[in-house]
Amino acid sequence: MAKRQSLKELQERLAQRLSVAKTEAVTAAWLAVECNGSRYLLPLVQSGEIFPWSAVQRVPYTKPWYLGVASLRGGLHGVIDLAALVKSAEPDAAPGAPGGQSDRVTSESRLVSLHTALGVNAVIWIDRLLGLRSAAMFSGFGPRPDGAPAYFNRSLTDNQGLLWQELDLQVLVGEPEFLAIAA
Repeated sequence: MAKRQSLKELQERLAQRLSVAKTEAVTAAWLAVECNGSRYLLPLVQSGEIFPWSAVQRVPYTKPWYLGVASLRGGLHGVIDLAALVKSAEPDAAPGAPGGQSDRVTSESRLVSLHTALGVNAVIWIDRLLGLRSAAMFSGFGPRPDGAPAYFNRSLTDNQGLLWQELDLQVLVGEPEFLAIAA
């Protein structure tokens, strides 16, 4: 009898968790990530699958933020270092040298693919996933930072006072700089 009761309780808890998960998934708008100490919000509708860090085959004579290619689920994907890409967009950025990324690779490193509708077979290397975020988790919405790249949307402040930067991946893949990886 005790086994039946505990099974019933388990089923009720699972049903409740599924109900909460469905509600959260509908309201979540962004995938929250951290990269080189900065917090970014990637729109869920523009993001694809999340992969663990994979071996990257370097491609010579490419920009420093283009790490190379990785084989993920049988397909080749260009690997973009988000931290280096953002740094290269800064007005006073010095040209970087390829390599040197291995010191940032940890067990939390992930590759986030761009949605197939964007038409680019690429993944973004991030240092750490921070979960899903919805608009209700933010207390302040600010304008796009001055001098920021075109793919930066508004800045957001969460309920703990932390600053986040929303990225527009569709604008990013349309940038001539993003499409021209040759150094």
